[in-house]
Amino acid sequence: MAVQIHRKEAIGMDQVVREYIQSMKLTAGLNTQRVFAAWDACSGASAYTLKRFFRGGKLYITLGSSVIRSQLYFQRDVLVEKMNAFLAKDDLFTGEDPTVGYVKELILK
Repeated sequence: MAVQIHRKEAIGMDQVVREYIQSMKLTAGLNTQRVFAAWDACSGASAYTLKRFFRGGKLYITLGSSVIRSQLYFQRDVLVEKMNAFLAKDDLFTGEDPTVGYVKELILK
């Protein structure tokens, strides 16, 4: 009597990593870190950023320079669009996560 062994479909490492992150419930923390990386990449103000906080689609940024804050204040909508475009291209960002998703509002302090 011969035993048949069924092969599973091969999946790529990117899918394995995504499934591991989801199974370990790391998506919220990873998404938050990716949002902070998007701020650094898109704003150009990472050297002046003192505090960052992200909850409910709102990104709160505390800046150490009032001049930089006032310059970025008028670019908030453009920055949100740039950050979301940056996140959409990021392989590690999970946009479907109900707890931590895309940036909806930027609040500068």
